[in-house]
Amino acid sequence: MVFEYIKEGRLAIFTINRPEVNNALNVEAIQELHRTVLDFLDDPELLVGIITGAGDKAFCVGADIGDMLPFQKEHRGRPEAFLAPPMRGAKIDKPLIAAVNGLAIGGGLELALACDLRLASDNARFGLTEVSLGLIPGWGGTQRLPRVISFAKAAELIMTGRIIDADEAGRIGLVNRVVLQGELMTTAREWAGIISQKAPLAVRAAKRAMVEGISMSLEEGLKLEFSLLSDVLGTEDFVEGTEAFLGKRKPAFKGR
Repeated sequence: MVFEYIKEGRLAIFTINRPEVNNALNVEAIQELHRTVLDFLDDPELLVGIITGAGDKAFCVGADIGDMLPFQKEHRGRPEAFLAPPMRGAKIDKPLIAAVNGLAIGGGLELALACDLRLASDNARFGLTEVSLGLIPGWGGTQRLPRVISFAKAAELIMTGRIIDADEAGRIGLVNRVVLQGELMTTAREWAGIISQKAPLAVRAAKRAMVEGISMSLEEGLKLEFSLLSDVLGTEDFVEGTEAFLGKRKPAFKGR
């Protein structure tokens, strides 16, 4: 099995399972990621997803060159054929956490960038090295990296192809937190658990406001925010949340 998809209560865990090639993505893995992400979105019981790689050496080193490049050339101009929903900008309204357990190079870093939160093990390494192959990052790297870190630092990493360690990734804001290798998935599950206890519709609305608003003018973004606020004010979860707060009890959100 080149890709594992496990459901644990409200949590979905996506694992690239090709440790013998540092979890490089071949066509089959991309297709499985595509299928499972769609299932994650359609399953009302699932609230948060974690994406990681098998083993302790690599999260993902990007495309399996021998397998993917011929396929990409054949389907040139059709990104939907070889990009899974996170990388191609599909509207994923549920939170995704990247648990980066080692190398995140090229398309692997681009997959992590397509997630909302990034946790890194202390042995993680990050880089967009495509210029060394005569390519540019083509799975979202040139667009997402400058939105996550400063434009100048993104330009440095993309144009030099330099690989950075976990500590530097933390300093520049590429990852949210660096933890010990053995604590990575525990921490990811903890974060997912915290998010899943919040009002699901509010979490999704907040994500939409950030993701869509970042490419808008401030005025347009504020209008979007107010529209989404108006929507969640009409939910049962809002009533439950405020009543629980006033009653000093834990809310029981239902996603309605």
